Amino acid sequence: MFVGPFAVGLAVFAYLPIGWSVLLSFFDARDTVTPTRFVGLDNYLHMLTEGPFLASLGTFSLFALFIVPTTFVLSLALALLVNQIGFARAFFRSVFFLPTACSYVVASLVWKLSIFNGVRFGLANTVLGWFGVDNIAWTASTDPPWYWLVLVTLRLWLQLGFYMILFIAGLQRIPRHLYEAAWIDGARPGWQTFRHITLPQLRATSVAVLLLNLIAAYQAFDEFYNVLSTARGYPPFARPPLVYLYYTALGQGGQDFGRGSAGAVILAALIAIVTLLQGKVFGFARRSD
Repeated sequence: MFVGPFAVGLAVFAYLPIGWSVLLSFFDARDTVTPTRFVGLDNYLHMLTEGPFLASLGTFSLFALFIVPTTFVLSLALALLVNQIGFARAFFRSVFFLPTACSYVVASLVWKLSIFNGVRFGLANTVLGWFGVDNIAWTASTDPPWYWLVLVTLRLWLQLGFYMILFIAGLQRIPRHLYEAAWIDGARPGWQTFRHITLPQLRATSVAVLLLNLIAAYQAFDEFYNVLSTARGYPPFARPPLVYLYYTALGQGGQDFGRGSAGAVILAALIAIVTLLQGKVFGFARRSD
């Protein structure tokens, strides 16, 4: 009786759309969500052989290359610092976690219109102007591509607190006697205890953070769409898979739900494969020694 409403909602709003999307991927469904002409694997071949979708996967790879290791290192560093604070620890946890509750759309607009505005009264250009640096068009298609700095800092501000909480939970589960035994054996507090005790004991948490962070990078949409979407289109190499699929399925030039669904299935398969491989390589279920 308690599980029933949730199960019905999950089936209607999650499993049914997923199944219908898989079905549409084998049909020519233009401007309609009703299957019309069966095309087999043509939609998949089109997405895998045409340049735009593959280029969007390259955009993801570049974005993940920046965001995944940076988020991992900074969130772990924050967790270590906050966990060692003896005064107002709950306050600092709340302060760093608070951005997680902020809407990605709202944060994207704040980053675009206030902090990294391309005119002289933007916060970033104002600070740089104090040092004699000319205005930078942060979100324009320029060389160097400054928009990557906008996207990476925005994502870091929004998600660091969440992964910091995960690491803090992992740190609090480490038995205290392990550190005491290490100190008795002559290990120095700091790098030695971190390398030989803290990091190995955080193995499961570290793998979970990497998996969640990589999946979140695959699903990047809000910041790219709201920060870089202009009347002139997107800068080069700034359209991740979800943004490309959005314009494929819901673009003004024609709604191609068949190819959009095929791209969504390919992306979901890539996420599943990468997640399983990463879990296999790092040993998600393996206990720490």
